[in-house]
Amino acid sequence: MYKERNFLRLILTICVVFSLTTNVSAENNVHYEADVIIYGGTSAAITSAVQVVRMGKSVLVVAPDKHIGGLSSGGLGFTDTGDKSVIGGLAREFYHRVYMHYQKDEAWKWQKQSEYGNKGQGTPAIDGDERTMWIFEPHVAESVFEDLVKEHNIQIHRDEWLDREKGVKVKNGEILSIMTLSGKVYTGEMFIDATYEGDLMAAAGVSYHVGRESNDTYDEEWNGVQVGTLHHQHWFQSDISPYKIPGDPSSGLLPRISKESPGKKGEGDHRIQAYCFRMCLTNHPDNRVEFPKPDGYDPNQYELLLRIYESGWNQTFNKYDPIPNRKTDTNNHGPFSTDNIGMNYDYPEASYERRREIIKEHETYQKGLLYFMANDERMPPEVQKQVKEWGLAKDEFVDNSNWPHQLYIREARRMIGEEVMTEHEVLNKRNVDNSIGMGSYTLDSHNVQRYVKEDGFVQNEGDIGVSTKNPYKISFGSIVPKKEECKNLLVPVCVSSSHIAFGSIRMEPVFMILGQSAATVAVLAIESQQAVQDINYKELKDQLIADSQVISQ
Repeated sequence: MYKERNFLRLILTICVVFSLTTNVSAENNVHYEADVIIYGGTSAAITSAVQVVRMGKSVLVVAPDKHIGGLSSGGLGFTDTGDKSVIGGLAREFYHRVYMHYQKDEAWKWQKQSEYGNKGQGTPAIDGDERTMWIFEPHVAESVFEDLVKEHNIQIHRDEWLDREKGVKVKNGEILSIMTLSGKVYTGEMFIDATYEGDLMAAAGVSYHVGRESNDTYDEEWNGVQVGTLHHQHWFQSDISPYKIPGDPSSGLLPRISKESPGKKGEGDHRIQAYCFRMCLTNHPDNRVEFPKPDGYDPNQYELLLRIYESGWNQTFNKYDPIPNRKTDTNNHGPFSTDNIGMNYDYPEASYERRREIIKEHETYQKGLLYFMANDERMPPEVQKQVKEWGLAKDEFVDNSNWPHQLYIREARRMIGEEVMTEHEVLNKRNVDNSIGMGSYTLDSHNVQRYVKEDGFVQNEGDIGVSTKNPYKISFGSIVPKKEECKNLLVPVCVSSSHIAFGSIRMEPVFMILGQSAATVAVLAIESQQAVQDINYKELKDQLIADSQVISQ
């Protein structure tokens, strides 16, 4: 099998070289080769690449992103950690490097270090005993990733987009090469899809799922439609009319409220949890940029928010989580907030052009929300006064008008691999005997839809928060496809899991953990000349432990 693949790779290289020497118009059709090809620029992509290099193999990162680190450097600085004791390996090294940065006096430009620390937020910022720091500014995270890349001499081809239609060459269940829209061809022995979307996985013909499975699919309790389930505080706690003229259905619905039936509890559907941008805001006057009025601004989009304030809701600033230098990681909070509920259903399968439209619509919605709150005269005066004290951070996302460069893709495709992680494994109701890392965060799904109840009032649906109580093991089989589908691909982000299990797994530290483990599998598969599904688990386990991964407690 592997001799055949190496022969095919040689033939492919010869063909590419021939095309370059005979067709001058194909100047962009350049061939690159490495032991491991990683597609994606996320935190998982970088930890994967570092691990490959540390294990002595060559690697090349093909990233559609210009900025590396995904959400970890894209605004999510208030890390969703869960039990920090199970975060090991390169993930823990990342947070150690963040800690070391903030030990420098020059790191504190807008705030004294003594003014920042563990503020009872539930996620200790600075863990001095462990020499780790879990809360940070976006540009600091990106700098840490860039340092890792430079130190390991990792080659990254940025702004290179997979040709999803005809760019993945597969032979006998193995990927031979991938090609980007610019015409660049990449061949390798092993491939890792480290994107949030799972584009390489899908283009390679690997099975996957989009949306929520029914509870019957995996005999779960917290999957599927969850009408009547009200967790967290992201639901309408008062009776609020969804109609343009309150109480009058004939007047039509307000924007961003679905006219469709929400479905029955436990049913599967095509819907996915809402996306948003994790915003980095500041109230330091010398570093604050006033909230801009976006093109296409429409104040009518936010009428429902006014009705929520009229009902007595007053939790506007509950998720302005403090990060260093008087900045925030501002996340969704409440029944109508930064989550753009129901506007992303087609994103996972959409074309690049359509995805850009969806991302732009999310940006317009969220910028418009901030501008509305700061400027619309109908806002409660006491809230508006406080909102005006905030703005975008001038020294973050400097090449993107201080707006995050990464939309929070909380969920897209999920592989259906050798094994599927479900709530049974995540809640420790069923044992995992081939662990490659651990998770611990709450089963956490953001809202999926906003609909009209039978009583004529508006409600959100899909928000779930169920404690895992204890850390859980993540199975080796969840990052590899079914063997009959692909033998040399690993998927550490769009892992094989149910919707609700992914609600816990989908945290950035876990993606870094799984990225390192995926790279370890890839290298061992190369060295043993085996399919990724066939490597010796004991050998994998020993290597992971040697590299400080935590795979059990």
